[in-house]
Amino acid sequence: MNTRTITRDELQAMFPPPAPPTDAELNALRRLIQIAKSDTGQSRRVADFLLAWWNAGSCGSFDLTTLWGVDRAIADDMVTVFGLIARVGEYPNRLDPAFDAEFRAIVREWRPELAE
Repeated sequence: MNTRTITRDELQAMFPPPAPPTDAELNALRRLIQIAKSDTGQSRRVADFLLAWWNAGSCGSFDLTTLWGVDRAIADDMVTVFGLIARVGEYPNRLDPAFDAEFRAIVREWRPELAE
């Protein structure tokens, strides 16, 4: 049997890092953050969605049927951000450190018992 060792470069070529977030994905995320930080009828639903990404273990999960109760534009942004999450495999603060403060503000608003 002939075996050969794969080089680091070959291994990295097999698993390239995902492309960075697109402007459309980041804009959808920013819109959802603003909704989650506001006081509308849909803010809690959006906050629950975002916080499930931030820390599902502490902040709770997200019931996908909640999508049925938000406006179409918000649902579209949620779908875009869901795709972003799946594609990049990172937490929001790893996409942009500025998101850390934004998500902490959402935690203070919707999960005050967890706020630092």
